Formats: sequence, C-alpha cells, structure tokens
Amino acid sequence: MSKMDDLIGGLRRIVTANDDSGKSHIMIDAGPAAEFRSGDMGGLHEIWHDDTSGPLDPGVCADKAAGPSLLSPDEGKVKIRWFTTGPAPEGAPPELLAELTKTAFEAMGAGDHQPDTSRHPAMHATPTIDAIILIKGRVRLILDKDETVIGPGDVVIQRATNHAWVVEGDEPALFAAVLVDRS
Repeated sequence: MSKMDDLIGGLRRIVTANDDSGKSHIMIDAGPAAEFRSGDMGGLHEIWHDDTSGPLDPGVCADKAAGPSLLSPDEGKVKIRWFTTGPAPEGAPPELLAELTKTAFEAMGAGDHQPDTSRHPAMHATPTIDAIILIKGRVRLILDKDETVIGPGDVVIQRATNHAWVVEGDEPALFAAVLVDRS
C-alpha cells in the first residue's frame, strides 16, 4: 500500500437526509463516492456536489458525489471534496511533470484552467471561490507573484486566482475543500 493510499484509506463522509415523514437520518456513511487519481501524484476524492436549482430538498436520497470527478463545480453550483497531492517523483524531468500535469487537468475536465504555467506546471485557476483547509502535510502555495508554506489547520481562501500546490518534503498532503462557482 502506498503513502497516498494510507492517507485516503480512512476518509469517511456522513450525509444526512429526511425520510418520507420528514425525519432526519443518515443517508450515507462511507468513504468517497468517486475519485480521480493520478497515481501517487494525488487526486480528487468527492464528498458532495450541489447540482440542483432552487431550495434545498433534504428528501432527495441520491448520492450527489457519484459520477466522474471534475475539477470545478457546474455554473452556480458547489463541490465539497478531499484532495491529495504527493511529492513530485524524484528525478522526474520538468517536461515529464508538465505533460503528466496537463494530462491530469484534461482528464478532470479542466484542460482550459491553466492560463499561465510559467512558475509551475500545476498552476491553474478556476472560476470559483474556495475554502481549502490543509489537514495533513506541509505544502507550498505558489501564486503568480508570491508563495508561502502552509501547515495543518491553515485555511486558504482561493478567489479564482492562478495557483499551484507543491508538497514540501516526501509525505503526501491531504486537504478538505469547498468550491463555489462564481462564473
């Protein structure tokens, strides 16, 4: 089992709903419904996404995280997920990292989310406001003009800006994220 598998193996999501008589209950008590993995480089592990319009209906009992993992929520919608990122493979040439990253973004439906990768091949921007909480690991947040290292418990409010997450050290990182589309 890899370090990445150890990191995500115990993830649990509990989703509540109302039954036909309006009584609340646990609808789901399980791990992620869907995931996108790019090997030990990391991946998206879906908790929930809002794909409805109008008032919230707690009586709907469909797993709203099932299906393909896409980077961004639909227009005007919300995604909640864990995501992992691993250290870059030791000795990997920059060209290989750039190609792997580009392929991963295309597979997540986000091939057009990389406006400027000159600082790092994983630089990307989404039309969302995100609350991103680092749970485990140590990560460098790279922006066009700045960068900083964050640790467990740090929260980044990502506001549709170009950025990348780069693991500091040799241990993978685990985040929790809420993405709200603002396009």
